[in-house]
Amino acid sequence: MKSFAGRIAVVTGGGSGMGRELVRQLAADGASVAMCDVSRQTMEETKALCVEDGLKTGVRITCHVVDVSEEEQVSRFRDEVADEHATDRIHLLFNNAGIGAGGSLFTDSRANWEKTFNVCWFGVYYMTRAFLPLLVKAEEGHITNTSSVNGFFASIGPNAPHITCSVVMPGYIGTNIVANSRMVLAGRNTPRLSDTEVRRARSRMRQQGVDDSAISDDDIRARIQRQAENFHDRAPTTAAEAATIILDAVKTGRWRVLVGEDARELDERVRASPERAYDLDFGGLDTASEISASAPRLS
Repeated sequence: MKSFAGRIAVVTGGGSGMGRELVRQLAADGASVAMCDVSRQTMEETKALCVEDGLKTGVRITCHVVDVSEEEQVSRFRDEVADEHATDRIHLLFNNAGIGAGGSLFTDSRANWEKTFNVCWFGVYYMTRAFLPLLVKAEEGHITNTSSVNGFFASIGPNAPHITCSVVMPGYIGTNIVANSRMVLAGRNTPRLSDTEVRRARSRMRQQGVDDSAISDDDIRARIQRQAENFHDRAPTTAAEAATIILDAVKTGRWRVLVGEDARELDERVRASPERAYDLDFGGLDTASEISASAPRLS
């Protein structure tokens, strides 16, 4: 997106800090902006600054009191944006709102942790789900999610230095995760697909351009069962090998555990070219992806 002129942008946390400056610079570039925050006063201050900067013809700034950790408020925000900006689309979404809390598992409350997670994670999730249909309708769109360098590593306190921790990042491991995930998501305790799941699989096949007229329901069940079996049987690393790697890491005191050669290779590639990680030709865990694609999805 080479220019913001004539675009509509949504900015969370627009009452102060980076959110305020995003609103000001977007407006200065000719974008209309819908901002939200928990404080109307600070948003009105941001809006006043935009006016002082000099609004271009057609630029509209609106303020909306929203706690992004509350899904109903986010849905209301989306509806207000559509109404007050007289639009069925937006071009830019800045998930900028965040709070710094959480703190120590020993000394800080669970409520602080949950509120922080609800704002910083669920806020992004709720906003993206709510505004994605409006972004899709635009001729081009962009989502910006603000994180933090704190995501690179955890702050370690002195409360229990004798307790260590590891994070395990498996590559493609031969497990029953494909079948188990489907059972859990469907609320079942048997691997046999329900009639509803088969209908969804058939619909997905049609979307993929597959002629399903000669494929029976049992054929679909068998195909999906083969997918789960292939995922388990064709993996380059077995579950037993993965467990050994994890336990060896505990013994040797390693906190960052890449499981499988494919995981190590992917880690190296992403670190070498992080900006290309989502390019279509970059690739990922190719073998697992191919196997997962061998049967229709149930989404």
